[in-house]
Amino acid sequence: MRTFLVTGGAGFIGSHLCEALLARGDRVRVLDDLSTGKRANVPPRAELIVGDVADAASVRDAIAGTDGCFHLAAVASVEKGNRDWLGTHRTNLTGAIAVFDAARTASAAAARPGSVPVPVVYASSAAVYGDPATVPIDESAPVRPLSAYGADKLGCELHARVGAVVHGVPSVGMRFFNVYGPRQDPASPYSGVISIFCDRIKARQPIRIFGDGRQTRDFVYVGDVVRALVAAMERRPAEPSVFNVCTGRETSVLDLARTVGELCGVAPEIEWCPPRSGEIRTSLGSPSAMNRHLGVVAETPLPDGLRATLAALS
Repeated sequence: MRTFLVTGGAGFIGSHLCEALLARGDRVRVLDDLSTGKRANVPPRAELIVGDVADAASVRDAIAGTDGCFHLAAVASVEKGNRDWLGTHRTNLTGAIAVFDAARTASAAAARPGSVPVPVVYASSAAVYGDPATVPIDESAPVRPLSAYGADKLGCELHARVGAVVHGVPSVGMRFFNVYGPRQDPASPYSGVISIFCDRIKARQPIRIFGDGRQTRDFVYVGDVVRALVAAMERRPAEPSVFNVCTGRETSVLDLARTVGELCGVAPEIEWCPPRSGEIRTSLGSPSAMNRHLGVVAETPLPDGLRATLAALS
């Protein structure tokens, strides 16, 4: 039986990952400061450590004795990064370096014949690409982040490479596109458009669409994301690598609203708003590398994922 640390395990993606690891017989330890995650999201059989991912001592204690770390803790908000640049940087990049350094220290402490360093699978983001010149975007596309969040996620990837080359820490970065599913908090001002649309349309409340609604996103269901994370830990390449986690299918915001409305049996009431400054028009990823190297296909159709998301709303 193996033990895994999940930073951010009380959050949306992290809690689903914890359930999947426990279901296959692993032990799970969670490190979360509960600033956005919820204690109720943590499965009862997981060990919860309430702590700050940017605190080196807390991370060292949490990673000790584990067989691997899934690093998901982050402030996943472009808007908050704009308002609190330094504070979000501390969590998003200093936190990642604390994890890589703890993995290095744990590896050194456990060094013995036949032992291997503690591997880290960490969350990156499609935000590293900025506004792409062409789509679909593959991992070789230029990285030109347009936000502090994207810049910090690119920094995570660079420090992961340093961790591997200098300190021997294996790592895989997962460039998440637009992840959605149950437990994504629609009440949060930083939540994804799907959770907000599902919550408001189901309650027969109006939704806001900025611009003409024809901006597109690659929406990927959380269950598929979890399968990709687990596969990355099991099938990680010898060299530090990054993979898009996406479907390769684009959906416009307007079509999304219509689909949610159809599932709820109601025509959405739309409040049209001016375009948001700096919003990316098209975000569409290529999942080819994930399919080929990790053996994972994001196979959940959008209507099925939306049904599960709607069903989970109280």
